[in-house]
This record gives sequence, C-alpha cells and structure tokens, in this order.
Amino acid sequence: MEADNFDTIIHAPNRLMICAVLAPLKEIEFVLLKEQLGVSDSVLSKHIKTLAEVGYIDLTKIVKDGRQRTWLSLTDKGLRAYKQHVKALKMIVDG
Repeated sequence: MEADNFDTIIHAPNRLMICAVLAPLKEIEFVLLKEQLGVSDSVLSKHIKTLAEVGYIDLTKIVKDGRQRTWLSLTDKGLRAYKQHVKALKMIVDG
C-alpha cells in the first residue's frame, strides 16, 4: 500500500475539516469557518496556525466597520497536499 502522500499535518480531524471546507472555496471568513466547524476561536486559531506555518493556508486581515476580520484560503501548496492526502486515505480504505 502506497502511503507516501499521507500528510500528518492535514490528518488531524479539525485540520482535515478546515481543508475540506476551504478546498472548493476561494476564501472564507474566520467567523463563518468557526460556525461551520462548531469549534471555539482558540481551537480554530491553533489549527490555522499549524496549517499556515507549513504554507497550506493564507491569512488576510482587513479592517471593516472598525473591526479586524480574518479571511482564510488554501494556498496552491495546501490544495495539492489536501488532494494527495485524500487520495492516500482512499488507498488505505480501498486496500
């Protein structure tokens, strides 16, 4: 069984869900992602930091209506890693 594309960074459940949500989107606001995943600010921030440190996620911070808002998007590297990880998972499941 070929597991070369298995990515331990992405595999953590919350990080896998983050990538799954972001994969089909151009970007999403932090608050909306948090609501969709049903996690706290601190949990989401921790996982985003991990993904950003390896270059899988881009963060864009803008000020709108006097409040700072954070937008997230998968980088090309992150999208490739996510797709390869999903492929590796399918290989494991299919045997």
